[in-house]
Amino acid sequence: MNQNRLFRLTRIRLALYYAVVMGLILSLCAFGFYSSVFHAHVVALDNEIESIAGTIHDTIEPKLPTPGRLEPAVQQLFPNFSMCVGANCIQQQPDTKRHVVGAFDKSNYYIRFFDISGRLIATAGNYPELISTNFNKKTWQFVKDRQGNEFHQLTMHLHTRYNGDWGYLQIGRSLEEFNHYLDSVKLVLVLGLPIAMGIITAASWWLSGLAMQPIYKSYRQIQQFTADAAHELRTPLAATGATVESALLSPQLDEEETRDILQTIHRQNQRLTNLVVDLLMLARLEKQSIKELKQHEKGCLNDIISDLIEEFQAMATAAGITLTSVDSAHQPLNIIGNTDQLYRLFSNLIVNAIQYTPTGGDVKILLNRSDYYAVIKVQDTGIGIPLQELPHIFDRFYRVSSDRSRSTGGSGLGLSIVEAIVSVHKGKLNVESELCKGTTFTVQLPLDNTNFKNKNSIPLFKG
Repeated sequence: MNQNRLFRLTRIRLALYYAVVMGLILSLCAFGFYSSVFHAHVVALDNEIESIAGTIHDTIEPKLPTPGRLEPAVQQLFPNFSMCVGANCIQQQPDTKRHVVGAFDKSNYYIRFFDISGRLIATAGNYPELISTNFNKKTWQFVKDRQGNEFHQLTMHLHTRYNGDWGYLQIGRSLEEFNHYLDSVKLVLVLGLPIAMGIITAASWWLSGLAMQPIYKSYRQIQQFTADAAHELRTPLAATGATVESALLSPQLDEEETRDILQTIHRQNQRLTNLVVDLLMLARLEKQSIKELKQHEKGCLNDIISDLIEEFQAMATAAGITLTSVDSAHQPLNIIGNTDQLYRLFSNLIVNAIQYTPTGGDVKILLNRSDYYAVIKVQDTGIGIPLQELPHIFDRFYRVSSDRSRSTGGSGLGLSIVEAIVSVHKGKLNVESELCKGTTFTVQLPLDNTNFKNKNSIPLFKG
């Protein structure tokens, strides 16, 4: 395949398209995965902050009698508590006996208190000194300090114990750990995506090769078929042309010469006609389906074989060959199918067996059944087929012995037609051969379902 530039370029394009499409899909999946991870962690972070803020809010609100003023009892609830005057915050001396709010005992949280006017009153927890003290009423915020460290912050309204406005509570959490995790996810995706693309590219090249193989095989078969068909057509056309040309060059033709010329033209025309008919039949068989067969009548293989034995008996006798049939089924072998095609199927096999069997040989047709199949075997004691030739005998225009085939007038399509008819009828075809001893073609065709109504009373042959 690599020697054919057209198919090589097609394979490259196919692999490229596959890799690009898979790369886009993988990139979208990576982006979706990162967005999902980010969203899930933000939601979890919001829930955690909201839970801690709610606990603090419910704990200190009953202890706030005066707006903008934090009672000592409230101050003792928070670690690293600092009172702020202007821009300066003075940390209060810790009381070793104080009780810290359990929900706030975390090193990566900070808390800020603002009065109604937005002035910073106090801070607590792991408060970042470089963060802006400007107040913002927005409930959820992502903020940064002057060093670029990020924080997620929640603002809540505080009331006094008398339900008056006290001020605002802000609780924030450092996003350092969160960002480290996202950076790790980004690193995995950034490094993993090129590796995955490399694997996808290699896989796409391999898969495109697999996909191109049947196409390339079909292309070669079409090429071979075209060459063979041209060769088969050229011979009778050349013979006809030569005959006509010789007739035109003759100054005068008597009646006998004219008859010979016309007979030659007729033979070559008949050969061309048979070739075209066979090709058209193969084309129709390739398009025919089993559903179309159900529109035909029920065929009895016993009658078909009997008629063919009678029809070719004279041909076999003239060749000095004994043609017989053995019916071991002892019952009608009915199938749904095209009777004309079935006649053509078995006539091709019988004629083929007679032509390739030397004088004094035998040709037998055996009828039997095996489970749901009718089994017909065509046996001969002919020249046989070499083992290496068996896989090719059903190819169009293929001949095991070209000289002998040409002497019998064959087109090389007989076994191709046999295989096509068996395939259309959902049957099985097998061939066994041994040089100088003979060949056996075995055809199995599915029986009509109505034959199985009294199945238990019918002895089956296990072939």
